[in-house]
Amino acid sequence: MPRRPRIETIGFHHIINRGVAREDIFLKEEDYKAFLNILHVSKSRYKFTVHSLCLMSNHYHLLIETSKENLSTIARQINSKYAQYFNKEYERVGPLWQGRFKNWYVYDESYLYILFKYIEENPIKANISTKVGSYPWCSSTFALQKQYSKVLESSYIFTLLKDGFFDTFLNESDLEELQLFHKSVYKNVDKKPTRMKQTSLAVHFKNTKTIVQRNAKIVEALKDGYMQTEIAKYLKMTNANVCRILSMNAKAKER
Repeated sequence: MPRRPRIETIGFHHIINRGVAREDIFLKEEDYKAFLNILHVSKSRYKFTVHSLCLMSNHYHLLIETSKENLSTIARQINSKYAQYFNKEYERVGPLWQGRFKNWYVYDESYLYILFKYIEENPIKANISTKVGSYPWCSSTFALQKQYSKVLESSYIFTLLKDGFFDTFLNESDLEELQLFHKSVYKNVDKKPTRMKQTSLAVHFKNTKTIVQRNAKIVEALKDGYMQTEIAKYLKMTNANVCRILSMNAKAKER
């Protein structure tokens, strides 16, 4: 299967990388600090903003905003420098990372906010934390404890914490949208990444006469790769109403 092409477009990117064979890449406190130092140096050199991050024992998540089309350079710098540090520190040889890093270009505002919660809730999902801002190696904790301010300079995490954004957790609808986004296929249109859909929204909602039918079509459109915001705009509804409908559908499936 051919590799998914990298999207280097300026903007928000979600980056993930794991240790080879899912082995730990952080063994002690100094390792986390070394990674953060490398991240800070890379940030200063390549001019990107770190909006959210979470360093788990065997992988990491980064949500960054680039100012140039240099995503691959950024990731290679971070990964290679940390691998050099780790191999020297533990007198090991061979690759540290499972493979090339994974990344997703974030062009939808709804997805961006889902990502913030997804990354900051990673320790909760792993049952090593109970609330956002309590795991020691997450950007939410850094922001609350006023740590690593240079790494998080200009991050949206400060505003989101102030506004109580993390008081509620991701729901099933959010997680379904996240998975659908990751499976989406893109092509470049006028040098911009554009998600390809199989069916237009007009066709999706053709001959829809009842609310029940409309709600079912909303779910179908979401599965086809459309985002909640796109569906809401087409139906002249609020994004909150579309989210509520999807949440009701998810709860109905659980019964």
